Amino acid sequence: MPKLSREFYTRAGTLQIARDLLGKILVVPAATGERVSGMIVETEAYCGIEDKAAHSYGGRRTKRTETMFAVGGTVYIFFIYGMYYQFNAVAGELGAPHAVLIRAVEPLEGIELMRERRGLGVKDTNLTSGPGKLCIALGIDKTFNDEDLLGRRIWLEEGAKITSDEIACGKRVGIDYAEEYAEKPWRFWLGNNPFVSRK
Repeated sequence: MPKLSREFYTRAGTLQIARDLLGKILVVPAATGERVSGMIVETEAYCGIEDKAAHSYGGRRTKRTETMFAVGGTVYIFFIYGMYYQFNAVAGELGAPHAVLIRAVEPLEGIELMRERRGLGVKDTNLTSGPGKLCIALGIDKTFNDEDLLGRRIWLEEGAKITSDEIACGKRVGIDYAEEYAEKPWRFWLGNNPFVSRK
Protein backbone atom coordinates (compact mmCIF):
# COMPACT_ATOMS: atom_id res chain seq x y z
CA MET A 1 0.00 0.00 0.00
CA PRO A 2 1.33 3.50 -0.78
CA LYS A 3 2.00 5.94 2.05
CA LEU A 4 -0.28 8.92 2.36
CA SER A 5 1.19 11.94 0.62
CA ARG A 6 2.22 15.23 2.19
CA GLU A 7 -0.70 16.81 0.37
CA PHE A 8 -3.15 14.57 2.23
CA TYR A 9 -2.11 16.21 5.50
CA THR A 10 -1.55 19.81 4.36
CA ARG A 11 -4.86 20.43 2.57
CA ALA A 12 -7.42 22.69 4.16
CA GLY A 13 -10.06 21.18 6.40
CA THR A 14 -8.88 19.33 9.52
CA LEU A 15 -12.35 17.89 10.11
CA GLN A 16 -12.30 16.33 6.65
CA ILE A 17 -8.80 14.98 7.24
CA ALA A 18 -10.00 13.40 10.51
CA ARG A 19 -12.87 11.71 8.64
CA ASP A 20 -10.63 10.66 5.78
CA LEU A 21 -8.16 8.99 8.16
CA LEU A 22 -10.78 6.36 9.01
CA GLY A 23 -9.83 3.16 7.22
CA LYS A 24 -6.21 4.19 6.74
CA ILE A 25 -3.44 1.91 8.04
CA LEU A 26 -1.04 2.99 10.80
CA VAL A 27 2.28 1.13 10.47
CA VAL A 28 4.99 1.08 13.14
CA PRO A 29 7.61 -1.56 12.27
CA ALA A 30 9.16 -3.45 15.18
CA ALA A 31 12.93 -3.40 15.77
CA THR A 32 13.09 -6.72 13.92
CA GLY A 33 11.53 -5.11 10.85
CA GLU A 34 8.24 -6.96 11.38
CA ARG A 35 5.24 -4.92 10.33
CA VAL A 36 2.98 -3.94 13.21
CA SER A 37 -0.15 -2.21 11.97
CA GLY A 38 -3.77 -1.38 12.53
CA MET A 39 -6.65 0.19 10.64
CA ILE A 40 -7.75 3.54 12.04
CA VAL A 41 -11.31 3.30 13.33
CA GLU A 42 -11.64 6.42 15.53
CA THR A 43 -10.22 9.95 15.33
CA GLU A 44 -10.64 13.38 16.91
CA ALA A 45 -9.90 16.72 15.25
CA TYR A 46 -8.19 19.57 17.12
CA CYS A 47 -8.48 22.80 15.21
CA GLY A 48 -5.78 25.23 16.18
CA ILE A 49 -5.68 28.48 18.08
CA GLU A 50 -9.47 28.96 18.24
CA ASP A 51 -10.18 25.46 19.59
CA LYS A 52 -10.32 25.63 23.39
CA ALA A 53 -9.64 21.88 23.56
CA ALA A 54 -6.42 22.09 21.52
CA HIS A 55 -3.01 22.33 23.17
CA SER A 56 -2.32 25.17 20.74
CA TYR A 57 -5.36 27.20 21.83
CA GLY A 58 -4.65 30.91 21.81
CA GLY A 59 -1.43 30.37 19.87
CA ARG A 60 0.27 28.73 22.87
CA ARG A 61 3.80 27.69 21.88
CA THR A 62 5.76 25.69 24.43
CA LYS A 63 8.32 22.92 24.24
CA ARG A 64 5.39 20.50 24.45
CA THR A 65 3.21 22.10 21.77
CA GLU A 66 5.85 23.28 19.28
CA THR A 67 5.41 20.17 17.15
CA MET A 68 1.78 21.13 16.47
CA PHE A 69 3.11 24.09 14.45
CA ALA A 70 5.09 21.80 12.14
CA VAL A 71 4.00 20.96 8.61
CA GLY A 72 1.12 18.51 8.16
CA GLY A 73 2.29 14.90 8.22
CA THR A 74 4.43 15.35 11.33
CA VAL A 75 3.90 13.16 14.41
CA TYR A 76 2.79 14.93 17.59
CA ILE A 77 3.07 12.82 20.76
CA PHE A 78 1.94 13.97 24.17
CA PHE A 79 1.87 12.34 27.61
CA ILE A 80 -1.33 12.25 29.66
CA TYR A 81 -2.33 11.26 33.20
CA GLY A 82 1.34 10.60 33.92
CA MET A 83 0.86 7.21 32.25
CA TYR A 84 -0.02 7.22 28.55
CA TYR A 85 1.33 8.49 25.26
CA GLN A 86 -1.09 9.68 22.61
CA PHE A 87 -0.41 9.73 18.86
CA ASN A 88 -1.52 12.62 16.66
CA ALA A 89 -0.99 13.48 13.02
CA VAL A 90 -0.33 17.19 12.53
CA ALA A 91 -2.65 18.66 9.88
CA GLY A 92 -2.42 21.78 7.75
CA GLU A 93 0.32 24.04 6.50
CA LEU A 94 3.44 24.97 8.45
CA GLY A 95 2.50 27.25 11.35
CA ALA A 96 -1.18 26.22 11.48
CA PRO A 97 -1.33 24.17 14.73
CA HIS A 98 -4.02 21.63 13.91
CA ALA A 99 -3.82 17.91 14.69
CA VAL A 100 -5.84 14.71 14.55
CA LEU A 101 -5.71 12.37 17.54
CA ILE A 102 -5.86 8.70 16.59
CA ARG A 103 -8.13 7.23 19.26
CA ALA A 104 -8.40 3.59 18.15
CA VAL A 105 -7.20 1.13 15.53
CA GLU A 106 -8.21 -2.39 14.56
CA PRO A 107 -5.13 -4.66 14.76
CA LEU A 108 -4.01 -6.08 11.42
CA GLU A 109 -0.36 -7.20 11.61
CA GLY A 110 1.98 -8.05 14.47
CA ILE A 111 -0.91 -8.98 16.74
CA GLU A 112 1.18 -11.39 18.84
CA LEU A 113 3.62 -8.58 19.58
CA MET A 114 0.73 -6.30 20.49
CA ARG A 115 -0.51 -8.94 22.94
CA GLU A 116 2.94 -9.17 24.53
CA ARG A 117 3.17 -5.42 24.91
CA ARG A 118 -0.33 -5.05 26.38
CA GLY A 119 0.02 -7.96 28.80
CA LEU A 120 -1.62 -11.29 29.46
CA GLY A 121 -5.36 -11.47 29.77
CA VAL A 122 -6.19 -8.48 27.57
CA LYS A 123 -8.98 -9.30 25.14
CA ASP A 124 -8.10 -8.69 21.50
CA THR A 125 -10.90 -6.13 21.19
CA ASN A 126 -9.25 -4.23 24.04
CA LEU A 127 -5.70 -4.25 22.60
CA THR A 128 -5.96 -0.95 20.74
CA SER A 129 -9.38 0.46 21.67
CA GLY A 130 -8.14 3.77 23.02
CA PRO A 131 -5.33 6.25 22.34
CA GLY A 132 -3.11 5.12 25.21
CA LYS A 133 -3.72 1.44 24.52
CA LEU A 134 -2.82 1.70 20.85
CA CYS A 135 0.44 3.48 21.65
CA ILE A 136 1.46 0.67 24.01
CA ALA A 137 0.41 -2.03 21.53
CA LEU A 138 2.23 -0.41 18.61
CA GLY A 139 5.31 0.60 20.62
CA ILE A 140 4.79 4.36 20.22
CA ASP A 141 6.45 6.56 22.83
CA LYS A 142 7.81 10.12 23.18
CA THR A 143 10.75 9.38 20.87
CA PHE A 144 8.29 9.41 17.95
CA ASN A 145 7.45 13.07 18.54
CA ASP A 146 8.36 15.17 15.47
CA GLU A 147 8.86 12.13 13.22
CA ASP A 148 7.84 12.54 9.60
CA LEU A 149 4.91 10.33 8.55
CA LEU A 150 6.53 10.05 5.15
CA GLY A 151 9.62 8.49 6.73
CA ARG A 152 10.57 4.91 7.60
CA ARG A 153 9.88 4.76 11.33
CA ILE A 154 6.13 5.33 11.37
CA TRP A 155 3.68 6.06 8.58
CA LEU A 156 0.09 5.88 7.34
CA GLU A 157 -0.99 3.97 4.26
CA GLU A 158 -4.06 3.82 2.09
CA GLY A 159 -6.47 1.20 3.37
CA ALA A 160 -10.14 0.37 3.27
CA LYS A 161 -12.59 2.54 1.37
CA ILE A 162 -15.02 3.95 3.91
CA THR A 163 -18.45 5.24 2.91
CA SER A 164 -20.15 8.15 4.66
CA ASP A 165 -22.92 5.94 6.03
CA GLU A 166 -20.31 3.90 7.96
CA ILE A 167 -19.10 6.98 9.85
CA ALA A 168 -20.56 8.24 13.13
CA CYS A 169 -19.62 11.51 14.80
CA GLY A 170 -20.04 13.02 18.23
CA LYS A 171 -18.38 14.98 21.01
CA ARG A 172 -14.72 14.52 21.77
CA VAL A 173 -13.70 12.67 24.92
CA GLY A 174 -12.31 14.12 28.16
CA ILE A 175 -12.41 17.83 27.29
CA ASP A 176 -15.13 19.18 29.58
CA TYR A 177 -12.88 22.19 30.32
CA ALA A 178 -13.20 23.40 26.72
CA GLU A 179 -16.50 25.23 27.29
CA GLU A 180 -18.52 25.49 24.05
CA TYR A 181 -15.82 23.56 22.19
CA ALA A 182 -16.53 20.52 24.36
CA GLU A 183 -19.80 20.16 22.45
CA LYS A 184 -18.31 20.19 18.94
CA PRO A 185 -19.01 16.91 17.08
CA TRP A 186 -15.37 16.53 16.09
CA ARG A 187 -14.88 12.85 16.97
CA PHE A 188 -15.38 10.40 14.12
CA TRP A 189 -15.58 6.60 14.24
CA LEU A 190 -16.69 3.55 12.32
CA GLY A 191 -20.13 2.94 13.74
CA ASN A 192 -20.09 -0.86 13.93
CA ASN A 193 -16.42 -1.47 14.69
CA PRO A 194 -15.71 -3.34 17.97
CA PHE A 195 -12.33 -1.60 18.45
CA VAL A 196 -13.78 1.89 18.86
CA SER A 197 -13.01 3.22 22.36
CA ARG A 198 -16.60 4.32 22.99
CA LYS A 199 -19.75 4.77 20.93
